[in-house]
Amino acid sequence: MKTDFVEIFQTIRAVMQPYTVQGFTNRINSETDYDLWSEKQVLIEGKKRNEVYFAAVMIKKGHVGFYYMPVYVESEMKEIFDPELLKLLKGKSCFHISKLDDVLLMHIENALAAGFKLYKEKGWV
Repeated sequence: MKTDFVEIFQTIRAVMQPYTVQGFTNRINSETDYDLWSEKQVLIEGKKRNEVYFAAVMIKKGHVGFYYMPVYVESEMKEIFDPELLKLLKGKSCFHISKLDDVLLMHIENALAAGFKLYKEKGWV
């Protein structure tokens, strides 16, 4: 069980990094922030966009924030989450993580894979 925020951040960042070779761009990669964007020109709800936010992980004061935009885009994505991950969801798309074990990490990995599949199906990546 990891409780150190730096270690939690680095672990989640490590599972996000492979998505940079699958069409996402990393804009921020610091000791406290890491994000992924699709820089593909797309049409979303009738509006042209040059980018689509996918996910990020950031060290905050009392937690590590895992920001996951697919759940914001498709609220039905919540249905795929394990209750252990869902109970950490604060607001629409931010998970507050203060403890990370292998099971929770697996749920985050599954969420990233499902989100990638959703973005791919929509032609956003």
